[in-house]
Amino acid sequence: MNVFTYGSLMYPQVWDRVVRGRYRSAAGLLQGFRRRALRGVSYPGAIPEANAQIAGRVYFDVAAEDLARLDAFEASEYRRDAVFVSLPAEAGRAVPAQVYVYLDASRMDPQDWDAQRFEREHLAGFVDDHAGGSRP
Repeated sequence: MNVFTYGSLMYPQVWDRVVRGRYRSAAGLLQGFRRRALRGVSYPGAIPEANAQIAGRVYFDVAAEDLARLDAFEASEYRRDAVFVSLPAEAGRAVPAQVYVYLDASRMDPQDWDAQRFEREHLAGFVDDHAGGSRP
């Protein structure tokens, strides 16, 4: 199963802490969703929104045992949904994938999540402080 990631899991430093397998990946674009910042945490949530899109990363052919690890990592804050993701490097070819949709809109900030800020302020700390699959 393919998995579209749009937050901390798009970074190999985080992905590799959660899953055990090695997977091919590519840049992906998810239409009809918006990635929003969440209050009090460094990771985002995605929600359906017309005319919006999210740039992220697709991991291909993720094994069932690693999908279970991802489900545990995302916990009850998210629901895994089936979507189609376009691959810009392949002339926008779309592939089926799973995405984790955020469930608690009351925790969302009005602004979009800032990936560059996450890279600057949280990525190194996540790798150092959050081994074993716990959230940043």
